[in-house]
Amino acid sequence: MRRRQKITTNDFKFKIKKAMEIIQNRYLQRATRDEGMEAEWRDKKLYPLLGMLLLSILFYLNLGNNLISFPILWQPQMDFVSANSTHFIIVNAGAAAESQSTFYINGWNSYWLMQESVWGGPSRSRVSKMLQRGAQMGLTVCRTWAFNDGHGPNALQISPGVFNERVFRGLDYVIVEARKHGIRLILSLLNNLNNFGGKAQYVRWAQEAGINASSTDSFFSDPIIKDYYKAYIKAILSRKNTLSGVKYADEPAIFAWELMNEPRCASNSSAPILQAWITEMAAFVKSLDQKHLVTVGLEGFYGLHTTRGLEVNPGEWAASLGSDFINNSAIENIDFASVHAYPDSWLSQFSLNMI
Repeated sequence: MRRRQKITTNDFKFKIKKAMEIIQNRYLQRATRDEGMEAEWRDKKLYPLLGMLLLSILFYLNLGNNLISFPILWQPQMDFVSANSTHFIIVNAGAAAESQSTFYINGWNSYWLMQESVWGGPSRSRVSKMLQRGAQMGLTVCRTWAFNDGHGPNALQISPGVFNERVFRGLDYVIVEARKHGIRLILSLLNNLNNFGGKAQYVRWAQEAGINASSTDSFFSDPIIKDYYKAYIKAILSRKNTLSGVKYADEPAIFAWELMNEPRCASNSSAPILQAWITEMAAFVKSLDQKHLVTVGLEGFYGLHTTRGLEVNPGEWAASLGSDFINNSAIENIDFASVHAYPDSWLSQFSLNMI
């Protein structure tokens, strides 16, 4: 029989101490190894990631998140729209002329799309939702501004021929989103009013350059100012969309170019000058772009020399602004006419019983 070994108290304490030392040494070895692995992970992965994140935040805060954009790899198929003597037609390059389908306009006006698209986040989301809602309602065309002239924070053209790329990219976004939702755009190129710069801003630029432009009607006649406007047209039409890579002149989501929002003259004596200006600018647009339609942007007033129609103007004042719906719309390179109606202000003296 094996004799049981007698263990004294001192022996027990010694064994416990040795066991504790072994456990402690193993723990320290593992902790040292883990610490080394953790340090390696921090140095090779965590710190570089944090650095990239910080640089991205600084880039965003300084330049605006709209400059960080990704190209559109695919866009819905869309054909250009043309006009014959009575209808708008969809031009399918691969189809015979007799099989071209009629295009019916059912649309709305949202002048603010470019301004809202300058910044990302909720602003651009509002633009996308507006175009999506229009498509869901069966609308096909949206009219919006493609201008903002002057020195404001969201000005597209800061000075003649000098553009804010950040704002231009906002317009790029509007066009891409419109095509995404099957909406075509009427892009207005200038404002008659002072809002968003307008023709008055072009006159001020000319005056600052030493040109004797005494009134806003100089916009329609001064050759330097007309060159300013032509340069703007050329910059817009030749713009290559940073998202889609498509030139504006080749973009079927653009339905038409509008020369000016509601052109008027300070004096009715300038009516022939306005007529000549429309003729010249419509021909200039067509010389650069034969794929898109061109319209004036008229309110629809009849001029003093119109034999019929003066009685339907909203007031005698409407015939003294130099515009003439019939003559202005009959210019060769104007493809269709438009009418802007403001019954609440123009016809406020009438009641429904009088109509």
